Amino acid sequence: MVKIGLEIHGYLNTKEKLFCNCKAIHGAKFSEPNTNICPICTGQPGAKPMLPNKNAIDKSIQICLILDCIINPKFIWQRKHYNWPDLPKGYQNTISGTYAIPIGEKGKFSGINITEAHLEEDPASWNPQTGEIDYNKSGYPLIEIVTEPDFKNSEQVIEWLKQLIETLKYMKIINKNLGIKVDVNISLPELKGERVEMKNINSLKNIKTALNYEIQRQKKPGESPTIQETRMFDEDKGITIKMRTKEASEDYRFISEPDLPVIRLKKSRIEKIKKSLPETPGEKIKKLIKKYKIEKKYAEILTKKIEIVEFFEKIVEKTNPKLAVRWITEELLRILNYSKKEIDDVEIKPEHFIELLNLIENKILTELKAKEILNKFIPKSFSPKNEIKKYSKISDEKEIEEIIKKVIKENKKAVQDYKQGKKESLNFLLGQVMRYSKKRADYNISKKILEKFLK
Repeated sequence: MVKIGLEIHGYLNTKEKLFCNCKAIHGAKFSEPNTNICPICTGQPGAKPMLPNKNAIDKSIQICLILDCIINPKFIWQRKHYNWPDLPKGYQNTISGTYAIPIGEKGKFSGINITEAHLEEDPASWNPQTGEIDYNKSGYPLIEIVTEPDFKNSEQVIEWLKQLIETLKYMKIINKNLGIKVDVNISLPELKGERVEMKNINSLKNIKTALNYEIQRQKKPGESPTIQETRMFDEDKGITIKMRTKEASEDYRFISEPDLPVIRLKKSRIEKIKKSLPETPGEKIKKLIKKYKIEKKYAEILTKKIEIVEFFEKIVEKTNPKLAVRWITEELLRILNYSKKEIDDVEIKPEHFIELLNLIENKILTELKAKEILNKFIPKSFSPKNEIKKYSKISDEKEIEEIIKKVIKENKKAVQDYKQGKKESLNFLLGQVMRYSKKRADYNISKKILEKFLK
């Protein structure tokens, strides 16, 4: 039987780094190399860390609560020593180690036992090929979540990770742009092999490929490891490669950090954080189905992003729920996807969206014209009522008759084709009615009058 455990590293969604005021921004897409740095996060001689980022600690507690962990009221910063170019101080500040007390422990999430969760700083980015180091990442606050070896196969690992990542991103606790890093521990006890750790795998696809490869490799004669070892995953070849024998905790020479204070958590602080936690996606789905009678498939679409479901909940109290569901899951997401924007990137006021839906509900606007107005809500919405004369639906039969007369006069061939049995010509003529009326003519009334004129 295969035993798999995970060490998941997620980038906390904070504005500043863990021990300095530098912006917590890194990656080629978001910043130039070595622009968000200072003497503290580059490990300059004599530089001392500032007090740890309170927001980072609070978000770590949030994660521990979501994982149903016991929250420890006191924890001590440690120095974890190792010599790599990406670690300018020669050690990493972390709440882990042989004698450390994690922020949270003995939890459970979606059927998998959680050993602990702790906070630490991220090293810099080192390119072994060029020797270049980017310190923008150095000091970024990381949460590390350690599971028990409860997983049995790669499929179970991937489904669980998806659920964890979606929950933490949904609740805005980890940075959605930076992804995760996972160390995967695997052993096959029936072969009496030792544990193998695969370091820093950064995508679900690679985790699955690495796991499946490593399981098959260890099953081959002579490949079962006799001592613990660390391996890397070669994405191009789809194989794992031995890096070194696995370090023991004493190799890191953990010592208490003399420049950082002991963190003591008051019970009132933990309770306040607990009360402020938003509903999880699962809880939100149940609420939407029960309270607003929404189909499960639409509830799942709404809850993929917390910004969308929060927007929906502001809208639905003052509009027809069925109309709100359709226009948010179909039309709003359509224009956001087309514009390659998130709802936070634009300024769509709930009151303007409510106005738009109520104008549709009261048959003042056609849906075609409402879609056209919604397209103009990017990047900033406006009150549809202020321009209602330009956009209001035409339901007056005499006004529609005048438009139809013009359409028939200017499209004699289409009229003749319809009378000769080409029914699709009716759709063409209706399209011309919509064009002349700037999509304001009531579709059903227009069709009825047009058919009468074409007899």
